[in-house]
Amino acid sequence: MKIGELARRCDVNIDTIRYYERQGLLPEPDRQASGYRRYQIPDIARLQFVRRAKTLGFTLDEIRELLALSDHREEDMGELKAVAEAKLVDVDIRLAEMSRIRDGLHQLIQVCPGHGALAACPILNALSSDKS
Repeated sequence: MKIGELARRCDVNIDTIRYYERQGLLPEPDRQASGYRRYQIPDIARLQFVRRAKTLGFTLDEIRELLALSDHREEDMGELKAVAEAKLVDVDIRLAEMSRIRDGLHQLIQVCPGHGALAACPILNALSSDKS
């Protein structure tokens, strides 16, 4: 199949496929005599794997690692579980940080009357303050 069909079947942009190829997440496809890329059924599965991993928050480097691990399906799953656990810790840290940001914004919004001189705005003053 050509790149356009692969893109349609996986619901991605053609440029995304080319980018993933440059990043080594998708193998370089065979080329027809005309120069068109020629993809196979396994390319669909691999591209879907990449998309699902991206949806779970894995970076391209992490996806590359997951793909390398998935190429050795006869090996123990411990290493793959460790990668997923590390990602979960990272997500928990980011959630805590986002929660802290939300709480800070909520406090600023609560103390701001929403009218009056901008110079007296607690949001502006908090952003302009030397305190971190």
